[in-house]
Amino acid sequence: MGDWKLRPATAADVEAIAELRAVTLRPDLERLGRYDERRVRQRLRNGFHPEHTWVIETAGTFAGSVALRPAEDAHWLEHFYLVPHLHGNGIGTAVLGELLERCDRDSIRVRLQMLQGSSARRLYERHGFTVETEDPVDVFMVREPAPLNRSRRTGAAEPAR
Repeated sequence: MGDWKLRPATAADVEAIAELRAVTLRPDLERLGRYDERRVRQRLRNGFHPEHTWVIETAGTFAGSVALRPAEDAHWLEHFYLVPHLHGNGIGTAVLGELLERCDRDSIRVRLQMLQGSSARRLYERHGFTVETEDPVDVFMVREPAPLNRSRRTGAAEPAR
């Protein structure tokens, strides 16, 4: 896995993320007969909240995005995109793991919506997400917070393993 970091998104990041969304979702949207060149970008613009979004960088360059938007009973994992040439090298797994660890510390449930047939489903299932509902286009998944051991909750050092 290469070096990566998360930085808070700004309003200036919206177009790079919208473009990456279009590239990343195109195969699945075309397979489902729902790809629209303009709409795929506009939906990102309409739902973009930089205060809940991070940009993923590798070697100081834009590599992707991820958002955790607070809602009434959970945080929604949204806009999780990684540039295609970085797929399969562990960055997505590491980013997701870090965000879920934050949610676990705060006992926060996480929900997501993804397209039917998306290869990302395997990643989410490995991290404890289960299907809540689905329809012919979308799959809605949920992950309950993982219980933390006592030493992590209290801030005490964990024993060496």
